[in-house]
Amino acid sequence: MPLRRLLRLAPWQVRSRIIRSVQRRVLPRVSEEQRLGVARRLVSLSHPPQLPLMRTPANAPSMRVRTGRGWVTARRDPGASPASVRRENLDNVIAALDTAGIDWFRIPAKALRITAVAVRTTDRAAAIKALEQSTGLIDVIKPKRVKKRRQAEVLRLHWPVTDPHGSLVLGYDLGCEVEFWAEHDGVLRGPRPNPIADVVAAGEAVVLAPEAAFGAFSSPHDPRTYRTKQIFTMPGPDRIAFPIDVVYTWVDGGDPQWQTRKAAALADNGWLEEASRLAHNNARFASRDELRYSLRSLHCFAPWVNHIYLVTDDQVPEWLDTTQPGLTVVSHREIFGDTGTLPTFNSQAIESRLHRIPGLNEHFLYLNDDVFLGRPVSPELFFTPGGLTRFFPSNAQVDSAPRRPDDPPADSAGKNNRELIRSAFGRVLTRKMMHTPHPSRITLISEIEQRFNEYVTATAGHQFRHPDDIALLSSLQQYYAYLTGRAAPGTIAYTYADLANPATPFKLARLLRHRDLDTFCLNDTDSDDAVAAEQVALLGEFLPAYLPFASPYERTGPLPAASPPRVTVPAQPSPTKTPRRRTFS
Repeated sequence: MPLRRLLRLAPWQVRSRIIRSVQRRVLPRVSEEQRLGVARRLVSLSHPPQLPLMRTPANAPSMRVRTGRGWVTARRDPGASPASVRRENLDNVIAALDTAGIDWFRIPAKALRITAVAVRTTDRAAAIKALEQSTGLIDVIKPKRVKKRRQAEVLRLHWPVTDPHGSLVLGYDLGCEVEFWAEHDGVLRGPRPNPIADVVAAGEAVVLAPEAAFGAFSSPHDPRTYRTKQIFTMPGPDRIAFPIDVVYTWVDGGDPQWQTRKAAALADNGWLEEASRLAHNNARFASRDELRYSLRSLHCFAPWVNHIYLVTDDQVPEWLDTTQPGLTVVSHREIFGDTGTLPTFNSQAIESRLHRIPGLNEHFLYLNDDVFLGRPVSPELFFTPGGLTRFFPSNAQVDSAPRRPDDPPADSAGKNNRELIRSAFGRVLTRKMMHTPHPSRITLISEIEQRFNEYVTATAGHQFRHPDDIALLSSLQQYYAYLTGRAAPGTIAYTYADLANPATPFKLARLLRHRDLDTFCLNDTDSDDAVAAEQVALLGEFLPAYLPFASPYERTGPLPAASPPRVTVPAQPSPTKTPRRRTFS
């Protein structure tokens, strides 16, 4: 068995020590252009290998998988998701109770991923017997020191589910908890607090309530209802009640027709000779199948999203199922209308038009396709219940030096944003924003467009990222909203990884092990052709292992690990000189 596969089987404490040693002692001795490849080959990021005695046939309905709680037998399902497994656990518990004729009512749970039902203590023995016959795995949750189920106040049941390769197990943390409520003097009292009430009148009306009444971790279009007490149909003040959409921007730089359009635009924008090559370099337009996996992360970890809009230059990924009701592909022509300049190869220009998407809800998240959710998250991570947006400042600072024509486009836009904030509010913008999903509001962006119309219009008109551009959605709106009382600083567990950095495979190995981040970005700012193939291989190993469950937006199944996505790096003609327009002094 190869060393990298043996490492994947080794305990994390052993693996982490070996990884640190390789990073400190081996990589410095390797030539710079080969470091990423060496690091990728030494750090296994693909599906976990199976021991010969435990190998599972390809068509087996279940398999043995190692988890942080030991080895379990898990049902294999390539299309599972945390929300669907969470629902199955709940429905299995309810079915067992109903079969035994035991009365129950659903209650909200504190934890995002957990469901809960209440049963009277007088039915405890019968309920435990019924649950033990249900084949689910049972844990005593409260009291923690009690091991005997008949003394438990809270039990948790789950039925483990995994992908065909056993990369990710959906189980314990998506379980359904059964609480035993005591009745005394006409009231029912729960064994622990919950978000609404742990004491209710025993005779309170029993009603049917939709899934959304019990927590945020579900689809807003879910039609199912559950039996509950009237009090639990009224969400608390810390719950978000408005719909949240998602907007993606995407481009396929390997498309020959798109390359032709880009070559023509380069010839018409001679000012690029004096600008940073990051304004038009090929790395910005390469598609490495990130969108497939970003959509998987959204489906897997944010089922509460209302609708997804994919904005493209009339391009559609061949694997994308555009017939899905929760997805709409939007052309640049629809949002630019008679404004700006098309075709455009300027992400900042596209950002300036996204609030014009037909049908887009007031509150939405803006994502690039290289941004991924890393674990289940709630909408409160991005918005306040009152509708304010949250923003996530980076530790990286905006360069305080005057703007130069050859500044990287992100730096130019940051400096231009700083000037607008200074002129409007007398404040100094110092920090960049993390590369996370950007919470946004249509009315806010429209207000910025009206107030700074000259700069927004100029940005929309630049076919490539221009020194005069502003970054409307990824920086300016955050500071503008904050200084006008419509945004609040947020806290998010996040990391950024440059795909060209040889330390990235080690960072991804840790992420694959711990899965402890809300979101992460896998970005390539500028790399040569020699490194591009290694980056494709790196993503081809890591993303299917981290996000192994197919989303409903995929026309076909998961991308085979043996067939990494193709990336075409087009030849790039030199731009010719033309006069340069400036709007910032």
